[in-house]
Amino acid sequence: MSNKNLPFTLDEITAIAEKYPTPFHIYDEKGIRENARRLLKAFAWNPGFKEYFAVKACPNPRLMQIVKEEGFGMDCSSLPELLLSEKVGVVGENIMFTSNDTPEDEFIKAVELGAVVNLDDISHIDFLEKCAGLPELVCFRYNPGSLKGGNAIIGHPEDAKYGFTLEQIFEGYKKLKQMGVKRFGLHTMVASNELNPQYFVETAEILFDLVIKIFTELDITFDFVNIGGGIGIPYNPEDEAVDLEFVGEGIRKAYQERLIDKGHPELKLYMECGRMVTGPYGYLVSKVRHVKETYKSYVGLDSCMADLMRPALYGAYHHISVPARLDAPADKLYDVTGSLCENNDKFAIDRKLPVMEPGDLVVIHDAGAHGHAMGFQYNGKLRSAELLLREDHSVELIRRAETVEDYFATLNF
Repeated sequence: MSNKNLPFTLDEITAIAEKYPTPFHIYDEKGIRENARRLLKAFAWNPGFKEYFAVKACPNPRLMQIVKEEGFGMDCSSLPELLLSEKVGVVGENIMFTSNDTPEDEFIKAVELGAVVNLDDISHIDFLEKCAGLPELVCFRYNPGSLKGGNAIIGHPEDAKYGFTLEQIFEGYKKLKQMGVKRFGLHTMVASNELNPQYFVETAEILFDLVIKIFTELDITFDFVNIGGGIGIPYNPEDEAVDLEFVGEGIRKAYQERLIDKGHPELKLYMECGRMVTGPYGYLVSKVRHVKETYKSYVGLDSCMADLMRPALYGAYHHISVPARLDAPADKLYDVTGSLCENNDKFAIDRKLPVMEPGDLVVIHDAGAHGHAMGFQYNGKLRSAELLLREDHSVELIRRAETVEDYFATLNF
């Protein structure tokens, strides 16, 4: 069972909300740094290990700067994400560029930055060669199909739009070698928000076995294997966090037995976690605007699914705390809603919470990944501010809230 603690006191968050109007996302720097160090320690047995932070999870350059300082690279999937990485000083092979249906300008920028280009389709070999030239190092994204089960977010691998088939993998590496590519990587990503630690060990085993087959049949030695990300977080208090030490040790054994003992030279192990790095350390802070009693009891917040759409999109659970009422009994059944004109604009349905009143602060947990990043302007909603709770408990504004002027700025009218 996970603890759903808050990194601030009632007095602190009240003072913060007086200075920065709700709603806002606030991130716990101390928690992010400690979590980053734990992940790196779990894989310290591999001297080349690198975690590439999945920028899409939380594309704020201040947070990217923090994980860069902890030794992370950046996993990018678009031109703006490449530019964000460049702006925080992450370039070269500290960028993993994993994209799909990729336009020319994105490949050109990735090659210009010296990023590791991770191709999603066999036809992209010629496309990349034509538009940007083949770099010295190229990686392929492998889709294992029915060899590996997926989960609800990405879906079954054989139904997913991502990656090479097994047959294409061999054909592709053979072609790269003939075209003069000197260095090779292998990657997969087949699940998201997975909580079973053995899942990641089994994924590594599949990749290591494939490396040996390619090494033996094509005489290709790999620089690295990227086992992807997908490590979930315990959104529900009843969930258990993934045991990183178990995962690290299980992959270490597989690495030795399935790679090194079978003759492949030492290679670097990469990961591309995003959610588990920042997710548990971000909070959406809102204020109760109205309490409504009709056929059900509703708590209407000043935030909406434009600030956190996971509950509406996936039916996802996010824990909710009321800082002023932490000791009060959670004995009132509420739907917790926003003001969007869509009936699925709900953060919680039939959730037992303390009795609430207009003006109460409400904190929605685990909003530090795929929260603000998935925001939108439908219904004329404006995206909220982002704050950083520093280790000394000072607060830094790291993204201002959007304004009505921002909303109209792109219109030609």
